[in-house]
Order: sequence, then C-alpha cells, then structure tokens
Amino acid sequence: MRTRTLGRSGVDVTELSFGAAAIGNLYTSVTDEEARSAVDAAWETGIRHFDTAPHYGIGLSERRLGEALAARDRSAYTVSTKAGRLLVPAEESGGDDLEHGFAVPATHRRVWDFSADGVRRSLEDSLTRLGLDRVDVVYLHDPDDHGEQAFREAYPALERLRAEGVVGAIGAGMNQVAMLTRFVRDTDVDAVLCAGRYTLLDQGALAELLPEAQARGTSVVVGGVFNSGLLADPRPGATYDYAVAPREVLDRACQLKAVAQRHGITLRAAALAFPFGHPAVASVLVGTRSPHEVLDTAQQFAVAVPAAFWKEARAAGLLADHVPVPGEEHA
Repeated sequence: MRTRTLGRSGVDVTELSFGAAAIGNLYTSVTDEEARSAVDAAWETGIRHFDTAPHYGIGLSERRLGEALAARDRSAYTVSTKAGRLLVPAEESGGDDLEHGFAVPATHRRVWDFSADGVRRSLEDSLTRLGLDRVDVVYLHDPDDHGEQAFREAYPALERLRAEGVVGAIGAGMNQVAMLTRFVRDTDVDAVLCAGRYTLLDQGALAELLPEAQARGTSVVVGGVFNSGLLADPRPGATYDYAVAPREVLDRACQLKAVAQRHGITLRAAALAFPFGHPAVASVLVGTRSPHEVLDTAQQFAVAVPAAFWKEARAAGLLADHVPVPGEEHA
C-alpha cells in the first residue's frame, strides 16, 4: 500500500489508516480476540498506520492496539495518539461509559487538560498503555472549548516534544475546520486530522483548510469519510454526523449510491477515493472493528473509481464543479 509523508516530518503513513476507536468498544463491545484479529487483518492488507486516543474506551483502544502490535517490527509501522483528556480513576465504581459512546466500565473519568504538563503526562500514560517507547504522531484532541490554552500551552509543549525527538510529527484533530485552519496558519504543525468535513456530502474543509494546508506544506488526514455511516449504507434511519440523517441529506446519499451503481462501483469505494482529489490529503482514516470490516474497506479502497462517476455526479448537481476529484490536475 502506498504511503505519504506528513508535512516535512519524515513520518510516513499509509494512504489507508486503521482507526482504533472501534476496538475501544465504540458503541458496541468487541472481545480482545476480535480486536487483535481486526489489527491483524489490517496488517495483512498492507495498512501500516494506526490511530488511537486515550478517549477511546477510556484507554482500552490504546492497550489493545499496543498488544496487537507488540510482536511487529517497530520500524515497519507508525502510530498516532492524542492529548487533551487525562484519565483519572473514578471516585465511585460501577456504571458504564456509554454516555461518552463506549461500552466499557466507567473505571476512569476524563479530565480536560491542555496545559504543557497535561500534554506530557498524557503522552507518558499513552506510552504505558501502548507498551511503546515512542509514538510517531501526537494530535491535540478536540480543543474546541479550550482553544486559548491549546495554542498558548499545549501546542508549544508538542513543539518541544518534537524538537526532543520524543515524537516525529504533531498536529490537532477535530470535527471542525475553523480551528484546524488556525492551527495550520498560526503554528508549525505537520498534519491535522479532520473528521467528517471533507466527504462526498460535506466539503467544508475545501474553502480554507485544504488550500492553507497545501500552501504551507501541511498534510491533512481525513477521518469520517462515511459521515458516521450514511455513506457506507444510505437508508432510512442511517446516521449522519452521529444523528439520524436529515431527509435531504439521505436523498443526496441515495442519489450518489445510484450513480455509483451505474458505474459498477459501490458508494463506499467512491467515498474512500474522494478525499484524494486534493493534494493536501495524505491518508483516509477508517474505524473498523472486525476482520470482515477491515477487508471490505481495503477492497473498496483499492477500487479504481472511473472518471465517468465523477462526471455524472457533477452533472447531477451532487458535486460542485469546483470540487477536485481524483485523477484531475489541481492547482
């Protein structure tokens, strides 16, 4: 599988990356064996970049990912994790973490911390859970309501960690584009992880974030290419950005699916290919919880989407003419 380098960092990521939130029991429990099998399947398909975070399953994702990769050659893969939430033992035992989306016991609570000390402590804790002596990428995770502290304290801490060689690349990961654009403009991040804002249904990142990233040599990793499910399987009741899809958005997804079928491909294949129309995009990050999901994603990723699909999507008004698509020259 092809790789791309994140900015000027020297850290290479495969164009298809493994998102490990699902093996942290996102919404539904998976066993340790199932989690390991999913990572093994990703490895067999050629995926060599793995993304996790303390938030995912209150550390479960990091522990499972580290265990699944433990026997692998450390120089053969790259790992990204995140900082911004410290895990503190819960004062009361019992209950679950489904309020935060994870089917795990609520043994810890999350404490927002974008201080310099918080970033270092978060990374140290992550390394312990992962069983690693280094990670390749650290993102500031969802600093939406903590912007000033993130820029004033957390980002400089990441810069120091990068200068010390503790991490290879630094950035921020969010579901919005405004603050990510600020990170690209005002800091020296290597990459940003943008979830759900550059898809077949939502090109919010195209106005400013992607052009700024391209101009500054910053890479964009795109998450949420299926918009939390709708572009994987558009049907009544399907989710879009973690809620039931509005009727007009569902209709657009169904139309895109029909266009894909007319050209002999799946909508999943088109959704996975779409972000690479823009040269700032280095990788698409997909969360998978089973070998079946991993293999299906890898197979769809390998599909060559015909130019006629993009042409018909534009002609039908499902993609604007100015939106870049794979195979076209992009200035």
